[in-house]
Amino acid sequence: MIWSSLETLTRKEMESLQLEKLKHTVNRMYQNVEYFRNKMDHLHCKPEDIQSLEDIQRLPFSTKEDLRVNYPYGLFAVSRKEVVRIHASSGTTGKPTVVGYTKNDLKWWSQLIARLVSMAGATAEDTVQIAFKYGLFTGAFGLHYGLEELGAAVVPMSSGNTEKQLLLMKDFGTTALVSTPSYALHMGEVAQSMGMDPSKDLQVRLGLFGGEGSSEAMREKIQEIWGMLATENYGLSELIGPGVSGECSHLTGMHINEDFFYPEIIDPKTGEVLPPGEQGELVITTLQKEALPLIRYRTRDITRLTYEPCSCGRTTTRMEKISGRSDDMLVVKGVNLFPTQVEEVLRKFPALGPHYEITVEKVHHLDSLEIRVELNENLTLDSYQEFEKLEKGIRYELRIMLGLDAKISIVNPRTLQRFEGKAKRVFDLR
Repeated sequence: MIWSSLETLTRKEMESLQLEKLKHTVNRMYQNVEYFRNKMDHLHCKPEDIQSLEDIQRLPFSTKEDLRVNYPYGLFAVSRKEVVRIHASSGTTGKPTVVGYTKNDLKWWSQLIARLVSMAGATAEDTVQIAFKYGLFTGAFGLHYGLEELGAAVVPMSSGNTEKQLLLMKDFGTTALVSTPSYALHMGEVAQSMGMDPSKDLQVRLGLFGGEGSSEAMREKIQEIWGMLATENYGLSELIGPGVSGECSHLTGMHINEDFFYPEIIDPKTGEVLPPGEQGELVITTLQKEALPLIRYRTRDITRLTYEPCSCGRTTTRMEKISGRSDDMLVVKGVNLFPTQVEEVLRKFPALGPHYEITVEKVHHLDSLEIRVELNENLTLDSYQEFEKLEKGIRYELRIMLGLDAKISIVNPRTLQRFEGKAKRVFDLR
């Protein structure tokens, strides 16, 4: 189902709408946000200089550091009394990033989520269990109100207490699940340990996953265990939370809500805007937010954009699954390494499961790389020779892909730590 006619505008119609909203947003920020006004003045740029979408390149980038420097409310473009909701990040790498919402922001947020969940296949007939943690994290609340806007019944279970999650799914007839993909895999494993077959004993037909990146191998594993359609959605709390983009049931990329978010792809080193189809860092400008609008926000996520209309009937730009981050790149022995590159190698081996960990540490002042990965619980290795052959095969493929040698530790199924929220797969101990 297509929720809004704005999802089917022609490219010319969409760009005309984006330019109108961009001009309004830039002018409002210039008038109301001193920090942003100073950045524009430094670049000798005024709101009236924005006469085309290409002129957006004259505007300054925004970063997470800008939000931290202006903690907590320094970037708000409305008075404090107009803010009716406040969320924040965990602040694990510094001060938390604080985001605010007006009543209109909350209304629009629900509409954006309703678009994304309906394009994934959710309907008013669904009972949706939310296994995101409720709190300052935007994920649970964003999906919650958007699903209610759709008309679905929401079970606000939050994360954790996995066995009870599964029992409620069975008792309530849950048909859709909201969680991180790694927690969905963990829930599936727990269900099997309880003697339950999720694909037969539960009615969950749709997964609405976000909060972390995932691979196609992980999607396939989730769909195999649950018998569901596993879809991915994308968002950042700084931009609004979930609601920026999401997959339709064709699974051909995540449709961006372009009337609300203007996307660019830049070279992460130079900041230069790249041509359509090129891979680079995703930059997003909010076009309608009231409390905390952001101009050219550097997400640090690596992807590419597709502008061709989708077979689902939507004409909105699609973004590929995130392939890495420009700031979580590891440098090991002088070689740039993204965790997704390791995952791409591991998924070539059917004997391996989807769970892995990457550890980098210093041994005698030199970088040492270890990859721990679980065996596929549905397969067995009959001899030490097969085990050794698998290990050598992984090391060989990693050398081909990365130019690095790594210690490979193949462990039994369900050995590595599981997470109810975002999975932690990288441990840099240097």
